[in-house]
Amino acid sequence: MRENAVNNGLTINRAFAAPRERVFAAWTTPELFSVWFGTDAVDVPLETLNMDVRVGGSWSAVMHLPDGNMIHWVGEYLEVAPPSRLVLTITDNPADSARGTITVELTQPAGATGPAMTEMTMTQTGTGLTDAQLAQTRIGYNGFFDVMEELLEANG
Repeated sequence: MRENAVNNGLTINRAFAAPRERVFAAWTTPELFSVWFGTDAVDVPLETLNMDVRVGGSWSAVMHLPDGNMIHWVGEYLEVAPPSRLVLTITDNPADSARGTITVELTQPAGATGPAMTEMTMTQTGTGLTDAQLAQTRIGYNGFFDVMEELLEANG
């Protein structure tokens, strides 16, 4: 594919040593979301985060970057089915009505024994990103989910 080709999305699969309820809570509880959505390098102050986690409810967050710039994220919840599924929209351009859609599926591995495990499949579609932008987005999400894993382990 050419460098300027536009993709329609990405999928990331992760496994967490935590029950689905805790992983779902990481997506829907402001005090947890503000930690992992920021990572160590980027700050999402809790006071900038608003989450009305219900179908039709909205969310917003302000991400403070190391260079002093800010990203204003907004979206709305399309589907809320704890602890297995969450669907929400996302954009960093609040004035534009176009939104990407994030679908989070949380499942327990078949035949899992021992500590609770959750397999998470996160798909983001409708992004209209180039290959290069998509690669950076994938790196960013994996950084977020590394922090989510630490958060879930610390609160286990």
